[in-house]
Amino acid sequence: MTPRPLSAPLPCPGPSRPRLSRPRPFRAAVPTAASALCLTLLLSGCLFAEAPQESAELEPVAADQRLDDVCPATVVVQLQWEPETDSGPLFGLLGPGYTVDAEAGSVTGPLAVDGLGTGVDLEIRAGGPAIGFQTVPSQMYVDEDITLGLAHSEQAIAASGDQPVTAVTTLLRGSAQMLMWDPETHPDWAGVSDIRDSGAAVVVSQGQLYPEWLVSEGLLDADQIDTSYDNSPARFAAEPVFAQQGFANSEPFVYENEVPAWNRPVAYELIRDLGYEGYARTVTVRSDRVEELAPCLERLVPMVQQATADFHGDPGPVNDTVVDVVARNPNFTPYSAELAEYSSQTLLAEGLIGDETDGTVGSFDLERVQRVIDDFAPLLRAGGSDVPEDLTVDDLVNTDFLDPGISVGE
Repeated sequence: MTPRPLSAPLPCPGPSRPRLSRPRPFRAAVPTAASALCLTLLLSGCLFAEAPQESAELEPVAADQRLDDVCPATVVVQLQWEPETDSGPLFGLLGPGYTVDAEAGSVTGPLAVDGLGTGVDLEIRAGGPAIGFQTVPSQMYVDEDITLGLAHSEQAIAASGDQPVTAVTTLLRGSAQMLMWDPETHPDWAGVSDIRDSGAAVVVSQGQLYPEWLVSEGLLDADQIDTSYDNSPARFAAEPVFAQQGFANSEPFVYENEVPAWNRPVAYELIRDLGYEGYARTVTVRSDRVEELAPCLERLVPMVQQATADFHGDPGPVNDTVVDVVARNPNFTPYSAELAEYSSQTLLAEGLIGDETDGTVGSFDLERVQRVIDDFAPLLRAGGSDVPEDLTVDDLVNTDFLDPGISVGE
């Protein structure tokens, strides 16, 4: 089957049977004097979004962990979207005293490990609408202040010709991307194969790569792909005759609990369970800066790995930080504590955070990376992307900075 031509892609991260979202109990938030003050500030029109946490003087880490002699004074991380728990481990490195800049869509605070200061700051920047929906690699080549950027495997392949980036670790070992549908409208759909056989439209946003991969694999027909998705639930809620893109750690909860026009379960299938092997939320650097940043990465990458392992063990503190950061920025889509808990628990339950096949958290299966290259490079070249014919795994991934001793112990 001949795939449709691809335009310059955006990133994105879905079982052999449909999954139904179900209500889950959550602890209700207890009102506090601080939350009452926050509400008062909001109602009075104060610039609550830029209010910092109470500043704290952090005790320093051990000398061999300090970053101020090897890293930029501010380590800048570019997200793919707004702050959410699927990039949560990065927020586990954000120490107390952070400040949210609503206009810039960023949060800045001390980069901390176990409550100890590393001597540098961490700035986490939102992506998506905050950067005009540019891809992270393109933003990294526009703004040289960015130290690290998050990307999916196929996005890095797409950028490999003109804006190459190299992954040094990954926050997720799999993708939460899914296709979802209404089980009441389509009780006969048990998975994506039934969607294909029905001929129904599959609504996705422009620039996604995995729909083209689904077509190339014969899992969908090319004329089913509808790239008009605008991230609004209105169309699906009004007439759910089609399938729609989504993330297993988000839309099932949001549609059932936060979309009044819906308020019931959706069914879905993970793209991962259809054979998609791309890594999601890989932590990358510009390929031409790997050598320059090597002394920094030798200390920083294990910190990201440990933050990922800590999130796996107890996502609660990171959930709280992400919810607070989003609440302090009125330009962000609201992100409730309940959604944060659902998201983190789904990531854990689906095995999307954890050790790779080598027993190391944040590591890569290099044979799997090669299969992703084999799958996506021809599609991207056919669509006009400048993907080098001699692209190798070493161009996309560098495991030199990983600490093989950091594991979640699975």
